[in-house]
Amino acid sequence: MFNLLQHFSNRKKECIFTWQGTTPTWTPGNYSSLVSEGFFKNVFVYRAINLISSGISSIPIIVKNRDLSENKLMTNLFCRPNSMQGRSSFMTTLVNYLQLSGNAFVYFNGKELNCLRPDRTKIVPNRNNTEVEYYTYEVDRTKISLRKDDVLHLKFSNPLSDWYGFAPIQAATQAIDQYNEMSKHNLGLLQNGGRPTGCLILKNIENLTDEQRIQLRRDLKETYVGASNAGKIMVLEGGFEWKEMGFSPRDLDFDGAKNSTAREIVQAFGVPPILVGIRGDSSFSNYKEARTHFWEDTIVPLTEFISTEFSHWLSIRTKQFVNVVFNLDTVPALAGKREILWNRIAGADFLTDNEKREMLGLPKLKQGNEK
Repeated sequence: MFNLLQHFSNRKKECIFTWQGTTPTWTPGNYSSLVSEGFFKNVFVYRAINLISSGISSIPIIVKNRDLSENKLMTNLFCRPNSMQGRSSFMTTLVNYLQLSGNAFVYFNGKELNCLRPDRTKIVPNRNNTEVEYYTYEVDRTKISLRKDDVLHLKFSNPLSDWYGFAPIQAATQAIDQYNEMSKHNLGLLQNGGRPTGCLILKNIENLTDEQRIQLRRDLKETYVGASNAGKIMVLEGGFEWKEMGFSPRDLDFDGAKNSTAREIVQAFGVPPILVGIRGDSSFSNYKEARTHFWEDTIVPLTEFISTEFSHWLSIRTKQFVNVVFNLDTVPALAGKREILWNRIAGADFLTDNEKREMLGLPKLKQGNEK
């Protein structure tokens, strides 16, 4: 930000109005600020998070028993988690919370699964700070206590916190702030006729009074500032001199800087720049390869993380072994790799049919049908 300073030189009797830069102010790391400045105001954050959440929410979920048979009751629970959401909407909400907060809290009342807003959910540890005692959920000063076993807490690794996760958007905070400030600067230039910052020097004139100073600023703003006044020639008299002090957008290379900063933002989320429309290395083959890497390096590991956490929690909650599985066989981007795996397993003559089916996550055949 900038502070308006006055500098008086008694020897030259010059009064100079100028702008001086100060220390950068970064967006606070709290949830509401990150969502407001990142998800709501930055197109690349919004696009990257939506690519991840829409990709995961598009994958069907099957819950299997220990013998790899389908647990239809649990599968139906994920198909319709609650009365307000289907599977796709539920998973989109969960993944968005993970990307924006590093934490996702799922409440299970025995019949429905509901995602809790992470900024409203708090962890209450036991006296020894060794494990979670219970959770609280607060809305409009109404605080509700939730049993530990009824809440699943998914969190990304955070080396500096025992209880809460670290969000990808937090790692990209400085890049997001830089991009947003450059966008604001460009808008400010347009709104001010594309004129860079400068200073007005009053030569050989005694110090202005407060009223004269305010009137001078008002006259300059009304006459020369704004899109309607763009291109007007500034006429100064009575010892006035205008001196340019700012840099043009070309001098600052804003176009290149914005492109580089946008790459940093999406890379924090594990999204290839080409998938969000950032210029550079864009061709059909590159896009196809980037899409495959995006699924293999970002989506698949995240589905594995979510499925293992749900499987462990639901097995304890229901007191029976269940395995929550994302059916990746339906993903077009992974079809080539899956076909290679299936052909390799099918050609393994030293394996029985049941061994092959188990490797592919399929239930065993009944006795008599196995080779």
